[in-house]
Amino acid sequence: MMNTTSNNVVWHEHIVTPSDLEALHQHKGLTIWFTGLSASGKSTLANALAAELHQRKVSTFVLDGDNIRHGLNKDLGFSPKDREENIRRIGEVAKLFTAAGIVNMTAFISPYASDRLMARNLQPERFAEVFCDASLDVCEQRDPKGMYKKARAGLIKQFTGLDAPYEPPPNPEIHLRTDRQSIDECIKIVIDWLEEHGIISSLPQQRKEMAMAL
Repeated sequence: MMNTTSNNVVWHEHIVTPSDLEALHQHKGLTIWFTGLSASGKSTLANALAAELHQRKVSTFVLDGDNIRHGLNKDLGFSPKDREENIRRIGEVAKLFTAAGIVNMTAFISPYASDRLMARNLQPERFAEVFCDASLDVCEQRDPKGMYKKARAGLIKQFTGLDAPYEPPPNPEIHLRTDRQSIDECIKIVIDWLEEHGIISSLPQQRKEMAMAL
């Protein structure tokens, strides 16, 4: 791998600042980091949240684990070292989206607490961890991609939750029980948090109810 720590690499400040871009978007930039077991609802919730925020004229982008591995991270496997590099890269990409004034959602298992902390430390003031908490039994019952079935059959090694660990976040900004709460309930919890923390503007109650019904 090429060494990028050369003295010839210099950081360039931009004329258009993150504050300028947030003023343009009329909301703050933020990384919303969905984490949880496979089939715990991360991608579903990230995309449902993006759709709701889009209705409210909020600029969003979803960084999905599988999609990223089709391009940016297609050279990485699932060893602990590769998982760490996977999260490091996406943490850096998420930071760029935040600097662009975009509310970006990541949907990665990101099983290791140290890797999630690394991503948080890149932008600690603009990072919200959302724990999609569902029991292993429920995730296996859902199994939309058939991954648990393949792992149980020995076709996939080092599968998180079975023969590879998942370290639950002890203090996430938002804790969703995705095996008990509906998608709408989960999205409302996240939207309320975003409003309370001044990331997006609050809607009048009537407009809010109409938006959630879409």
